[in-house]
Amino acid sequence: MFKELNPLLHSELRLAVMSILISAESADFVYLRERTGATAGNLSVQIDKLQKAGYITVTKSFKGKMPCTTCAITAEGSAAFAEYVDALADYIGRKP
Repeated sequence: MFKELNPLLHSELRLAVMSILISAESADFVYLRERTGATAGNLSVQIDKLQKAGYITVTKSFKGKMPCTTCAITAEGSAAFAEYVDALADYIGRKP
């Protein structure tokens, strides 16, 4: 029987955000938007879902007069991502 895939991470955009953050200490909103190709509104909604799940932290600050939103993955987020990748590998590694 296959392992269950985490529905929160199974979304393409949320998975992309987590994939970027897993290898970076942090990333700002503009960088995430550029890398994912998402609209600002959609990315904002998906970041909020990841934050509410405890998978990322969101820090809001200013660079000069410009607002800056920075995201970082949490230990819980790293563990969830590792479990998701392991479950996905189980699907790929299975022989028919």
